[in-house]
Amino acid sequence: MLLNLFMNLFLICGDGHFVEMIDCMKYVNKTVEKLTTVAYREAAKKAPWVWGRIYSDSQKGPLAHLSTRSNKIMAIKLLRLLRNKKPDLIISTHPFSSQMCSYLKRKNKISAKIATIMTDFAPHDQWLVGSDFTDFFFVANDNMKQYLLSKNIPLEKVFVTGIPLSNKFLKNYDKKEILKHYQLKEGKKNILFFGGGEFRFREVQNFCDFRLFAKIF
Repeated sequence: MLLNLFMNLFLICGDGHFVEMIDCMKYVNKTVEKLTTVAYREAAKKAPWVWGRIYSDSQKGPLAHLSTRSNKIMAIKLLRLLRNKKPDLIISTHPFSSQMCSYLKRKNKISAKIATIMTDFAPHDQWLVGSDFTDFFFVANDNMKQYLLSKNIPLEKVFVTGIPLSNKFLKNYDKKEILKHYQLKEGKKNILFFGGGEFRFREVQNFCDFRLFAKIF
């Protein structure tokens, strides 16, 4: 996972760093976290157009204001945790946690640096709520960087890093060994398929259809 990578990198840096990973939404409200997770999963599988509409409408308008308002309320509980932990740096990988922390910083309740890692390949304005009090933004590509700059985010705050997932991606691998391991033939086109969190290869028919497509290709 993304935060696991940062924990490993801090450990590589040497002594003097203590890193802790906390699920902000579960800490603040387990019920809300569970409901939103289930709602996302079901909408993505059964009614993707609904999820698309929510995603779009949550950028501006009543839904966006409702989201921002609820995050301010939930920030009250998060403050207890932050006062107890006293972090020097907060790395956020979710727009809601970024909003909560930036709100608390605006109210002078915390002083920690805030780094937001935008784990999307396209910008969404929910990531930018409270941006004046966020110290760093890490984005996936140059288009996202340009979008943030168009929203008056200072250049020195924005870094294009891609979306790191694991320190395994930092290693070098032998192509021939990989082809041999997966019984693939060199010189032929190979398809690397990335499925979302709700994709299930045990859904046999879908997998067989995909294998047929791959064979034709």
